Amino acid sequence: MKRLIFILALMVTVSLANAQKVLEKEIPAAIKSAFQQKYPNVKSVKWEKEKGNYEAGFKEGKTNCSVLIDQSGHIIETEIEITIVELPTDARAYVTKNYPYKKIKEAAKITDAKNHVSFEAEIDGRDLIFDSTGKFLKEVKD
Repeated sequence: MKRLIFILALMVTVSLANAQKVLEKEIPAAIKSAFQQKYPNVKSVKWEKEKGNYEAGFKEGKTNCSVLIDQSGHIIETEIEITIVELPTDARAYVTKNYPYKKIKEAAKITDAKNHVSFEAEIDGRDLIFDSTGKFLKEVKD
């Protein structure tokens, strides 16, 4: 019984450590400034702290977006929700072959600070990451 309680406590701690909601008033000025310079017209932002960085979640029109910003205010990556058919053909083929009875829940286009593009497909609480051509790179558990 003690072991079960310990395991549950550890799981809760790990899940809280990965992404924690943060109030806007707790966001450092450099991070807010970097966000506002890049997205001056965005009014409603949901902030989370993720591995020492800050993630701003927001909508541009009807599209869900997020931006990951480091402690110095540098944008690490942007993520824009896309439709499943906008994923590269090879990425969709990989999912069909390796997850034949699963559906892609969400898809996103990720652009890092050096303008390298990758794609993400969410399946059953896992993010499958593909390069710009649709070649499978890795799986990340949410």
